[in-house]
Amino acid sequence: MSRHIVLLSGSNRSNSQSVKVARYLRDRLEKLELCDSSELIDLASSRLPLWPEEDTGRVWNAQQSILKKATALIVISPEWNGMACPALKNFFLYAGLGELGHKPALLVGVSAGLGGAYPIAELRASSYKNSRIMYLPEQLIIRNVESMLNSEEPSDESDSRIRARADWALQILGQYDAALRTLRSAIEHPPEFSTGM
Repeated sequence: MSRHIVLLSGSNRSNSQSVKVARYLRDRLEKLELCDSSELIDLASSRLPLWPEEDTGRVWNAQQSILKKATALIVISPEWNGMACPALKNFFLYAGLGELGHKPALLVGVSAGLGGAYPIAELRASSYKNSRIMYLPEQLIIRNVESMLNSEEPSDESDSRIRARADWALQILGQYDAALRTLRSAIEHPPEFSTGM
């Protein structure tokens, strides 16, 4: 089975720092040969209607199709006033067991300053319940993001360190991707247990 990693840029803003980080991580996945293919869902350019929407339409149908093919995910969340942003929270109202169930995911926090941890804690606390997404115990937080990951070469020691940490975290995601394939195929989901407790 091929390794297909989906990156989710959770920002509502066009040309955000979150999508910059997503593109960087996607490039590293390919250079490190940690996936056979990858796709990027940018919630700013591919906006979902506010849930619940009776007719979810082509945007969700396209995202759903991409997510069902995923064997692992990278979820990138900017920090807005100490919280995960609205587009990402809305996404997890749509995405459920059929799209994300028992798939490993690396959480990545993005902050213009020294924050970035609160959205990760928020997503760990709530977004897994119905989707059964399996967040890795490792995470990345890109602080002072505007000065990070901007060119081929690191701009300073902090940029160099986060790049090394990113490569390490991506390699861990690859190991979880391989390990959870058998588990996913072995788990049955009776309809009466389709949502979490």
